[in-house]
Amino acid sequence: RLLLFLLFVGPFNCFASYSRATELFYSLNEGLPAGVLIGSLARDLRLPTAGGQHPASLQPPLSFTLASHGLGGQYVQLDNRSGELHTSAVEIDREALCVESSGATIFGGSAAVSSSSPSPESCLLLLDVLVLPQEYFRLVKVKIAIRDVNDNAPRFPVPHIHLSVPENAPVNTRLAIEHPALDPDMGTNSVQTYRLRDNYGVFTLDVEENENGERTPYLIVMGALDRETQDEYVTVIVAEDGGTPPLVGSATLTIGISDINDNCPQFNNSQLNVTLYGNSSLGTHVATVHAVDMDLGSNAQITYSYSQKVPQPSRDLFHLNESTGAITLSTKVDGDTLRLHRLIILGNGPGCIPAVITVLVTIIKVMMRPPEVVPRFIANEVEGVVFLKEMEPINTPIAFFTIRDPDEKYKVSCYLDGDGPFRLSPYKPYNNEYLLETTKPLDFETQQLYDISVVAWNSEGFHVKKVIKVQVLDDNDNSPVFSEQLIELSIEENNVPNAFLTKLHATDADSGERGQVSYFLGPDAPSYFALDKTTGVLTVSTQLDREEKEKYRYTVKAVDSGFPPRESIATVTITVLDKNDNSPRFINKDFSFFVPENFPGFGEIGVISVTDADAGQNGWVALSVLNGSDIFVIDTGKGVLRAKVSLDREQQSSYILWIEAVDGGDPALSSTAKITILLLDINDNPPLVLFPQSNMSYLLVLPSTLPGSPITEVYAVDKDTGMNAVIAYSIIGRRGPRPESFRIDPKTGNITLEESLMQNDYGLYRLLVKVSDHGYPEPLHSTVMVNLFVNDTVSNESYIESLLRKEPDISVEEKQPQISIEPTHKKMESASCMPTLVALSIISLGSIALVTGMGIYICLRKGKKHHRADENLEVQIPLNGRINLHMLEKKPMEISNI
Repeated sequence: RLLLFLLFVGPFNCFASYSRATELFYSLNEGLPAGVLIGSLARDLRLPTAGGQHPASLQPPLSFTLASHGLGGQYVQLDNRSGELHTSAVEIDREALCVESSGATIFGGSAAVSSSSPSPESCLLLLDVLVLPQEYFRLVKVKIAIRDVNDNAPRFPVPHIHLSVPENAPVNTRLAIEHPALDPDMGTNSVQTYRLRDNYGVFTLDVEENENGERTPYLIVMGALDRETQDEYVTVIVAEDGGTPPLVGSATLTIGISDINDNCPQFNNSQLNVTLYGNSSLGTHVATVHAVDMDLGSNAQITYSYSQKVPQPSRDLFHLNESTGAITLSTKVDGDTLRLHRLIILGNGPGCIPAVITVLVTIIKVMMRPPEVVPRFIANEVEGVVFLKEMEPINTPIAFFTIRDPDEKYKVSCYLDGDGPFRLSPYKPYNNEYLLETTKPLDFETQQLYDISVVAWNSEGFHVKKVIKVQVLDDNDNSPVFSEQLIELSIEENNVPNAFLTKLHATDADSGERGQVSYFLGPDAPSYFALDKTTGVLTVSTQLDREEKEKYRYTVKAVDSGFPPRESIATVTITVLDKNDNSPRFINKDFSFFVPENFPGFGEIGVISVTDADAGQNGWVALSVLNGSDIFVIDTGKGVLRAKVSLDREQQSSYILWIEAVDGGDPALSSTAKITILLLDINDNPPLVLFPQSNMSYLLVLPSTLPGSPITEVYAVDKDTGMNAVIAYSIIGRRGPRPESFRIDPKTGNITLEESLMQNDYGLYRLLVKVSDHGYPEPLHSTVMVNLFVNDTVSNESYIESLLRKEPDISVEEKQPQISIEPTHKKMESASCMPTLVALSIISLGSIALVTGMGIYICLRKGKKHHRADENLEVQIPLNGRINLHMLEKKPMEISNI
């Protein structure tokens, strides 16, 4: 790769002339952060820089490049221009980089150029750097020695170290600890010393170093050891390195004291006195000797034997068990048997002088033989133990007993000794035959074992006892019993899956498999409940939702393993406790209320219905008005919305409120709803006449005016809406030379000339116009005086004004104007009515017909006048609309020549 690079740069002969290899040596501590300067290649190679003797324009720029980006390249960063070598973001860990290195380390301060090569055992980072351009080309081999820092604490390979020391180990005995501590650091940063946290006054530690520099701790015995006094010492061994500050590691050191045979058997007593009746049967236990050896294992094994001083007749009469030391009668005592026997018994231990005990056996001569008790068992009997099932019926026979005197000289009687439901009675017609039987059923759960004895005695008072054990056998006669028949549990909703509920516990008084209880869910238990058959742990596999179901009630069974199995049933009730996991919910997200204007203050506008699926305090809901709280108030308990003041539709036709519902949980949850309040119009405003502006104004009408010509108009508006704002015009009073000459259009208020004016029709006409709405239940009206002066000119204005100031003598007509109000299907041409129609139709689908009619009416009022004669109106009470008097385009007609 290098050859190809050189061929690309220039001819090979040029390279041979100018290139040369160079080595640079640096050293730095491991674990340094990124950006620490290691060295400057340009400076250390004494290469010319831009600030040298030659002008910068004559010096080609230097370039430094790593020849390969291997393992070493990830730990350094090389500035291609300056040749400065820095540490990279990858931290250098000497122990990871040089796992197998264990040689010396170069010590020093900050990174610098080493005057001599580092030790070959040092941890080195090797880099190859190419210096360009061609005239400065060289291959620089950079060796960076990584200095060790104390960043690792000693660590024992095992946490517990066991060491065995014989109890007879002499003082200064040295035992190597086979698991020394390990420290990846080097030199003095590695393990230097060991110590014991507690040496018990009999141990200490020493450290030996081999030719490879490895340090091994040795345990040294400093005092006498005795296993019988203390057989084990537990302490802590601490390893410490030589760093600053030093780091330590520890492990538990258990020193076991091994046994040696330094103790011999010993008897507690030197002599034992025993009395034996001469009529004792073979195998009768005479005595037992017992010696003690404080050692362990084979060192403590004891065997028993007769001393050679014991005569053979005594050896034949009494058998000695070598292992247990038990002495039993081995032959029958007769008249020739010695009455006193001195048995010298030795307790033998390995490598020990035997311990000695003397047993004096005195045999008492008996002149008569004791009564005999001969049992013949009916029930199952094994080695003197009779086995009976519980719940056996009354008078169950157990055994026959024959009571007799072997010498047939004395009368023998018997009785039953011991507690229990048993009876021993003579079995007639036979003499000396007795039957042992039960007197009531046995119960294993009450008592499992009975000790009874059949005692026989003769007339001389000699007693013989036959001991019988009665073992009651268990039967599956008990069902499992739950500790509680009603198991009441509770769990919070939104539990984690497989949540623990409880551990059921049932007991069965029967024994063995008959008393082993298994647990099962009843058929009414939901599938997401699980019950461990063996442990009785009850869990729920899914999340419970109180709002979905608050209480669960089902049965569980406890079944034993008898045959046939018996079972019992308990009831489990689970109450799911509420968590505040549901926000208040409004019945509707948008509420609309229609309220007549002038509704009294604090009257009930409507009820806001809200629910919360949670329970208790989590389900308590408080309502509040987020906006408009200065006008509206809500009853937080009942949800009743009220207005503090009376509302006027002409001031504001609708209100939009936001109601917040907050529950009582912690933390609280909330939701909001939109409330639209639409004010319904009532007829509380009479029409307002805008033209003419005064009862004192007048208009000059020329006599040449043709019939049918419009003269003037009466223009009025009504602040109400719907039918309350539909205005009708009528002339209810007339005065003048020929007052019938003028008529008024009831819908538009236009006054026209009906007939041609004659010479004698000149003069002042006064028309009293009534402007009335169609309100319900009572229409409202206003009146205005329209003054018309028929003449060619106005020559004397003061005269006319004097006439106007006089109170006119006009009779009022009671006839009301008739206006036909019918639906219309004509298309409106005014573009300004479309937004009104759209806005009104959104409010209520139920009233769209009425809204559309009112929109048509408004449009027609604002449209061109030549459509008025042909259109009819559909009347509707608008729910959201206002008439702005200032926006009306209608202007009073100018009166000429005044």
